[in-house]
Amino acid sequence: MNHLSVENLRKSFNEKTLFSEITFGISQGQKVALVGHNGCGKSTLLRIISGHETTDTGQVVFANDLRVAYLHQNPFFREGDTVKEAVFDRQNPLLALVSDYEYYMKLSETDPAAGEKLQDLLPAMEAHNAWDYESQVQQILGKLGIHDMDQKVNQLSGGQKKRVSLAKTLIEKPDFLILDEPTNHLDLETIEWLEEYLAKAQLTLLMVTHDRYFLERVTNEILELDGGSLYKYKGNYSYYLEKKAEREQMQATEVDKARNLMRKELDWVRRQPKARGTKAKYRMDAFEDTKEKASQKLGRAQMELDVKTSRVGGKIMEIKKISKSFEGKQLFRDFSYTFKKGDRIGVIGKNGMGKSTFLNTLTGKIKPDTGEIDTGGTTVFGYYTQDEQVFNPEHRIIDVVKEVAEVIETGSGKQLTASQFLNYFQFPPAVQYTPVGKLSGGEKRRLQLLRVLIKSPNFLILDEPTNDLDITTLNILEEYLENFGGSLIIVSHDRYFMDRLVEHLFVFEGDGELRDFYGNYTDYRETKAEEEAAEKKAPEKKSDSPAAVKTAPAAQPAADKTEKRKLSFKEQREFSELEKEIATLEKKKVQFTEKMNQGQPGHQELIDWAQELEQINKTLEEKELRWLELSEFAG
Repeated sequence: MNHLSVENLRKSFNEKTLFSEITFGISQGQKVALVGHNGCGKSTLLRIISGHETTDTGQVVFANDLRVAYLHQNPFFREGDTVKEAVFDRQNPLLALVSDYEYYMKLSETDPAAGEKLQDLLPAMEAHNAWDYESQVQQILGKLGIHDMDQKVNQLSGGQKKRVSLAKTLIEKPDFLILDEPTNHLDLETIEWLEEYLAKAQLTLLMVTHDRYFLERVTNEILELDGGSLYKYKGNYSYYLEKKAEREQMQATEVDKARNLMRKELDWVRRQPKARGTKAKYRMDAFEDTKEKASQKLGRAQMELDVKTSRVGGKIMEIKKISKSFEGKQLFRDFSYTFKKGDRIGVIGKNGMGKSTFLNTLTGKIKPDTGEIDTGGTTVFGYYTQDEQVFNPEHRIIDVVKEVAEVIETGSGKQLTASQFLNYFQFPPAVQYTPVGKLSGGEKRRLQLLRVLIKSPNFLILDEPTNDLDITTLNILEEYLENFGGSLIIVSHDRYFMDRLVEHLFVFEGDGELRDFYGNYTDYRETKAEEEAAEKKAPEKKSDSPAAVKTAPAAQPAADKTEKRKLSFKEQREFSELEKEIATLEKKKVQFTEKMNQGQPGHQELIDWAQELEQINKTLEEKELRWLELSEFAG
């Protein structure tokens, strides 16, 4: 059964055509993702389909009596609404019934009269089979972390509003669900629950998301908006990548053929006497068609993030027993860590546990309650914050970049003008003088990232860098970060992004506990699952009988627990490289010691040698410590 038919849609803004002649259908039970680069019109297309925006031409038709729900990328609520009023739509009879039941159930704890009202509601709950529905509503609210139903929505953070809007959308039990970036501002645990919920739900789904694990595990069809046209792929993300590569290769071959033919036709056109031009009109028309095909742009300009990194000294940053609390809630307590060159650390934990506060503490924006942070003199922070930077909407893109630097030096020593650098960032010269106010959300985030990188940082701190960035930009950013020579801290809800880039985690576990874990996100989830399974089995082994106490085996040493954790591939490679690096440093140490013990070098030369030897000893100590840490899991 066809749930949605979209026919010949066209939409333009001013002189820019987002898409034209868009036609597709979605059948019952299909789970479809819409992908494409920032600014191509994905959110606009969803708003047209959901009825929140008009189209220039074409039509959108849903099947009769279909319940449709739409999650806006930036949800909005009525002024003064409580969470309960925002979530429970009074126009839905079943939701209204469940809402009344929940209200009088809570009221009955203090008001005996509410018990009588509850008795009146029971027959209606039975008649509408609302008990299962009420249970599902409570499960959704609980999983999304929504507990205070009386709180005003306008007092909530952006992430909390997103969860409230998502809860409202899901508990409506729609037949057709439209989601625009549902994972933005959700923590990793909530994303995993939502992924499982949508994968199992009996509904039709159309969503925009850049979460590649989500695309892989939930969707069975992908629609790509590219160059104003729509391409369809019957499969998940892996299938899409494979078929997209084939399409682009085929398109490149066709364009090459058209360009070769155009050169021949152009030569023919130039050789024709003007008087004979009308005698070959059919050939002139064919030439124009060939010219149009040969002029196609293949793909998008690649974002080349080859930015110079400032020199890194011996000391990067040392954290000494720092603690921080906020409004009586302990966020982290007595946490210590010494950062090493090349550290690649991910920070994870539920929303509201203090991840952003931790980053602000590291960069000096917030002072810790106790403890201290000692930052090296050569450490240059590049801090990409979760909050979207506010640009003057009337300022031009190129002026926003020139505010930071007019000339940028790349990692290879080449100098680029601001205009050239913007071109690498997928802002071609034709759009560089566009007012910032006309950019999409993803384009503004890309501009914000550019401003961070051109400062040549050697310590990058990225707080939710994947929000609103398209898949192409994410892939290029990942490639840059893999080759980044400095230290790196990432807070992200994108599991693919984290697995690819980080080798070490700081985990906010609640009640001020900040866990230091070696491994990526998938390693942590596997370890966590093993720990939870072990905790569930533990009570079964306990017994109060004397016999059980006498025969109980001796407690295993704590090392047994760590034996379950194995080195990741990156850690195995690092462990192997460390052995070589330590041997090289030991050799250098001997050489410098011998040089200092021989002859009579000059005073300045002796000072230089002593400083180099001190640096070698310090680096050697760090690498030996890291080798010992990894060796615990290498057996």
